[in-house]
Amino acid sequence: MKKKVCAATRVGGQAVLEGIMMKSGENVCTAVRLADGGITTEKRKFTSVTKKYKILKLPIIRGFVNFIETLIMSMSILTFSAEAQGIEEEPSKFEKWLEKHFGKSILAIAAGLGSILGVLLAVVLFFWLPMGISKLIDTYVFELSHISKSVLEGVIKICIFIAYIALVALMPDIRRTFEYHGAEHKSIFCHEAGLPLTVENVKKQSRFHPRCGTSLMFVMMFLGILTSACLPASLWNSLILRVLVKLLILPVVVGLGYEITIFAGTHEGFIINALTAPGKWVQRLTTREPDDKEIECAIVALKMALPDTYPPETVFEGIELPEKAEDKADE
Repeated sequence: MKKKVCAATRVGGQAVLEGIMMKSGENVCTAVRLADGGITTEKRKFTSVTKKYKILKLPIIRGFVNFIETLIMSMSILTFSAEAQGIEEEPSKFEKWLEKHFGKSILAIAAGLGSILGVLLAVVLFFWLPMGISKLIDTYVFELSHISKSVLEGVIKICIFIAYIALVALMPDIRRTFEYHGAEHKSIFCHEAGLPLTVENVKKQSRFHPRCGTSLMFVMMFLGILTSACLPASLWNSLILRVLVKLLILPVVVGLGYEITIFAGTHEGFIINALTAPGKWVQRLTTREPDDKEIECAIVALKMALPDTYPPETVFEGIELPEKAEDKADE
C-alpha cells in the first residue's frame, strides 16, 4: 500500500445547476455559468461542528457528521445556483388555494410533510423493498441462508440505485449537471497532479475520482451487505424490526464508508482499488465529458477555494468572459 502525492490541501466539490461548488477547509466557493455567458460566484465560510466538539472528530463519527453537514450545505448551494439562473418556482393552484384558505403557515407544514415523504420513499426503496423481495423469495421460491439473504438484499439495492441513476441521466438538465460533475473531478485531478489549472490540462485528466460521493455510496452498500450478514438471523422474522435495526446502524455504515473513501483518495493498492472500482464504474453514469465552458467554471471555483495556492487576481486568468459579464465575475 503506497501513499499518493497530493499537490496541496485536499479539496472536494459538487456539481450544481449550471455550475460547480468547491470546498477546501472552511472555504466554500461556487461558480455558476449565466445565460449571457458570464460567471457569477459566491464565497462563504463554513465551520464544521467538529471544530466546536472535538469528540465529533473521532474516526467514523466524523464521517456521519460530515455526511449530514454536506446534505445541509448542498441544499443551500443548490438554491444559490437556481437563483443565479433566475429560476423562481411559481406556486401551483393547489398551493395558492391552501394559502388563501389556511394562510402561509400551512405551506411550511406542507413543505415539511413533503420532506418526510421523501425520506419515507428512500426508506421504502432502499430498505423495505430489498428486504421484502428477499423475504418473498425465501418464503415462496426457495429457502435462503442468512448470508444469502443479506447478499440478495444488497444486490437488489445496488440494482435499484443504478436503475435510478440511469433513468435520471436521460433528462437533459441532469445530463448537463453530470458534465459539470466530470469537470469537477478533472479539475481536482489536475490540481492534485500539480499542473497549471488550464482548460487544456484539465481536459487530459480522468473524470473518475475515488473520493466521489458515488464511490462512497457503493462502499456503503457493500458495507451494508457485511453488516447485514453479522446481524442475528432471528431479525429475519420481523421485517419492521430489521428495518429499524438497519436504520440504527446506518450512521456506523456511513462513517466507515467515509473513512474508506478518504483513505482510498490518498492511497493506492490492490485492496483499495478493488473497493473503489465499482464506484468508479458507476461514475460512467454520473459523470460526462465536460465542454470548455463547464471546465472554466470548475477552474474558477477551485481557485477561489484555495486562495493560498491561487491568488484572487488569478481566478479568471485565461478565461474569456463577455464584457457585460465582467462585473458579475468580480462578485
